[in-house]
Amino acid sequence: MGKVLCVLACMATGLVWIGVGWGRLAGRHAASGERENDLHSLAKSLIPGEKSRPVLFREPTRKPGSKAHSSASADLKGYVGMEACATCHADIYASYVKTAMAQASGPATENLIAGELEHSPSGVHYRVYAENGAAWLSFERPGDTVQGTRKLLYFIGSGLRGRTYLFAVGGFVFESPINWYAQRRVWDMAPGYQSTHQIPMTLPASASCLACHTSNMQTPEPGTENKYSLPLFAHSGITCERCHGPGAAHVSGKGESINPSKLAPSRRDSICMQCHLEGNVAIERPGKHLYEFRPGDNLTDYVRYYVFADDGSQSLRAVSQFEALTQSVCKRKSGDAMSCTSCHDPHFSPDPKEKASFYRNKCLACHGVSFGGKHHPNKPNCMECHMPAINSADVAHTQATDHRILRVPLMPLQSTATRISTKPRLVRFPPDSGKDDLRDLALAWTSQAEAGKETALTEAEELSRKALAEDPDDSALLSAAGYFAQRRQKIQEARDYYRHALRVDPYDNDAATNLGVIEAQAGDLKNAITLWKDAFERAPAKSAIGMNLARAYCASGQLDEARASVGRVLEFSPDLPEAKELMRNLSADPPGCARH
Repeated sequence: MGKVLCVLACMATGLVWIGVGWGRLAGRHAASGERENDLHSLAKSLIPGEKSRPVLFREPTRKPGSKAHSSASADLKGYVGMEACATCHADIYASYVKTAMAQASGPATENLIAGELEHSPSGVHYRVYAENGAAWLSFERPGDTVQGTRKLLYFIGSGLRGRTYLFAVGGFVFESPINWYAQRRVWDMAPGYQSTHQIPMTLPASASCLACHTSNMQTPEPGTENKYSLPLFAHSGITCERCHGPGAAHVSGKGESINPSKLAPSRRDSICMQCHLEGNVAIERPGKHLYEFRPGDNLTDYVRYYVFADDGSQSLRAVSQFEALTQSVCKRKSGDAMSCTSCHDPHFSPDPKEKASFYRNKCLACHGVSFGGKHHPNKPNCMECHMPAINSADVAHTQATDHRILRVPLMPLQSTATRISTKPRLVRFPPDSGKDDLRDLALAWTSQAEAGKETALTEAEELSRKALAEDPDDSALLSAAGYFAQRRQKIQEARDYYRHALRVDPYDNDAATNLGVIEAQAGDLKNAITLWKDAFERAPAKSAIGMNLARAYCASGQLDEARASVGRVLEFSPDLPEAKELMRNLSADPPGCARH
């Protein structure tokens, strides 16, 4: 017993506990490397997860919107695909399939954008290429043993602004570490990873990402973030049914399709907001998911969005069009009479040569032809001054159209606030989306605290405590409360919260991981191993869990099991330094868990 405790004492500094999740929608990836080090300090050596590799899946080449792998009959959710619509709406179909939305996803081999990247910070050479009828990603660092290939299964992104590719390992689906940035026509690292020194192979293809780029997607397996059955989705791109609802009943003559223009404004706008609103934080409602939203529903019944009020930020996120539009004078004066479709025809994308006149006519529909004849008649492109393309705040090499519709080009935000608050405030968005829910607001602040915003800690803890008093069996709140207690070294309190969270939700990987750390530090290796083993099975790309498990096996003298755990870490994260070092030690003669 004394020896085990000694090993545990030596092992304790390497244990990792985490504070992510809490019902928050996965957004753009936090960068590995330097950002991981920030989280290490915040959460006692947190190592965020990385990504994995591919299960083989071959798809036929087909037109945008066609079925990926199925018959023309309606699926179990009532979706039939765009081809069924083409029978009666041939002209609209012919126009729509040319839009970016219709071409937002598909098989990787379809119009493959081949290329390569020499990434200086990591010293890694990446290549995307076609071979033997398949699409591939290769990576290698000259002079290093880390190299490999991944079979690319799907693309995400129309290529108008950018594109990434997806691969899978054991059913876990990941985004490629490199992206194509169309506006600059360059290959570079995925957003947030430009300066990483490692190979980020574990960028999860989150359900929220797939929901906005594919149609009738598979849902993640219980307890996992990105393990899906294949084929990953039934229809490529965004089909008619994303805005008009499942079409089986309509096609069979047993029901009407949804006409968004006839819905109540909040439900009409929800259709666009599901993919064109990001906010600072998005919290899914208990038991609800973004991908369950259907046209005609109210988006706030599924997700609550929060933005920082009066923070003075002038930056635009890549998908914050709706948020920006709400700030415009046009929208504020027009109210519900103005919507996205006041200017955009979802079924049609104007030719680049016709774009200026197309949108000018939209402006003149409200401002009048006579005004257009007097207001800078020599400059017919309204967008050039009032909706310029500016650099996106969250995606490199990418510009976003400024939907604030500025009266004066690049003027400050047209906020109704008279001053910038010194204390940040998270408020619900859209502003008229109802009363704050204490639970969601608490989780929104908690996500900011976990992201490293020290100013959010007090607010997050106080709100979490109040919300938990209202709903003592909410697993997300329980896990968050455990996280805060663990940060403050209130170990028994944290243990109680985590155990309660796991009773409510046995698949809560964050609670299981953090409780495992508490149990291991208390000398209960057996329980820690059980907790970590199950969590690592569900989240193999979270290297922290696998490394904890390997160290626990080492501490208990189970070297073969330790080797297997590290091997699985390296399968998903082949460039993780601590995993490579531990594997070298375990493979030495004699084997061990530390340098000889």
